[in-house]
Amino acid sequence: MLAVVVVSIAALLAGASVTSICLAFGTGFWSLINFTMQMAFVAIGGYVVATSRPAAFLIERLAAYPRDGRTAVGLVAFISLSTGLINWGLSLIFSGLLVLALARHKALTLDYRAAGAAAYLGLGTVWALGLSSSAAQLQANAASLPKALLPITGVIPFSETIFLWQSLTIAGIVSLTGIAIAVASTPRAAQAVTADDLGIDVSHRELESSGVRVPAEWLEHSPLLTLLIVGLGAGWLIHEFADKPVLVAVSSLNTYNFLFLMIGLLLHWRPRNFLQAVSHAVPATSGVLIQFPLYGAIAAILTQAKNPAGLSLSDQLASAFVHLTTHDTYPLAIGIYSAILGFFIPSGGGKWLLEAPYLMQAANTLKVHLGWVVQIYNAAEALPNLINPFWMLPLLGILRLKARNIIGFTMLQLLVLLPLVLTLLWALAFTLPYHPPQIPG
Repeated sequence: MLAVVVVSIAALLAGASVTSICLAFGTGFWSLINFTMQMAFVAIGGYVVATSRPAAFLIERLAAYPRDGRTAVGLVAFISLSTGLINWGLSLIFSGLLVLALARHKALTLDYRAAGAAAYLGLGTVWALGLSSSAAQLQANAASLPKALLPITGVIPFSETIFLWQSLTIAGIVSLTGIAIAVASTPRAAQAVTADDLGIDVSHRELESSGVRVPAEWLEHSPLLTLLIVGLGAGWLIHEFADKPVLVAVSSLNTYNFLFLMIGLLLHWRPRNFLQAVSHAVPATSGVLIQFPLYGAIAAILTQAKNPAGLSLSDQLASAFVHLTTHDTYPLAIGIYSAILGFFIPSGGGKWLLEAPYLMQAANTLKVHLGWVVQIYNAAEALPNLINPFWMLPLLGILRLKARNIIGFTMLQLLVLLPLVLTLLWALAFTLPYHPPQIPG
């Protein structure tokens, strides 16, 4: 809301009229409603899969492996980072439940704070370089792009963003470095602060309901509907992946979310258990549901509220970036800029709509690879999440921790990873040629 006010004042100072700003705000507010629901389902799908009984079985098996606290923290970090590349909701919930399972092993002296921080690594570092990246998903789907942004950026497929070898390289280096920091910063057994030391109850809590109470409830406790629905879904998915290249199929948010929901339904087996998991997941989507309409409004004010000369605030910001940077310095400049802005706006990727109009316009002028600009944003914008408590809330709720319990560990990650990532973003930009926007039709 503060960003809406700041952008509106900036547009006013740039010469736009109050009327044009109000019209842009109202027009843009609902422009991302489809994308808003799609991103909410990313969180729901990840949570549903992570809280199923097969996932719980896997978590218990994983929790039985470590023999000391540092190994356990390293395992949590690895799971958080690897699942983060698939689905940020899955990463956050699965890793948190793994920490609880590890903490229940009394023979294991686990520093509960360090393990909690390790569980947050996926969302704090590489999630935006993976399949659930808001910016990459938005740019790969023409139907999701705001009309004012499409002519500037065109459609950018996954092959030009998250599946670039340069992007995969950064994800690999960040993951290995993050795991090493997590293990090295874990206190030794004698200094470890356990869940018991913090007075936190980590006993298992069953999410699933009791059995059938009346005959009318039989169907929701039977796998019959699950098998029928999943069978229909599997038929559609087989056709979808047979009809399209894998990267094209998975880059569709509808297909991506559909796949996770069908897997979640199958893993929960009974409709009642599936619905319970969904109801537990919905609170985690509240930020997405109200933030994304505001980002749509901001994007519209940036691009549609124009001064008497016909220039929008986006035009003027793009011009400033062009004058202050060069083709060689632009990647580093926008990396620093996006990281700083990420400290103040915990967007989970939606902030791309605020920055994209002028950043991509400037990139076109300076002939910088557009897909790499998206990845610079993704890599740099995710790192401030390490110390911004907004996206920690679902994990902290599961672990019953406070942000101050894990911030020290995540701050150390930020101090090491931020300069490393910015250097890689700048250096790898030299390996990518510029291509004009690909505008469908």
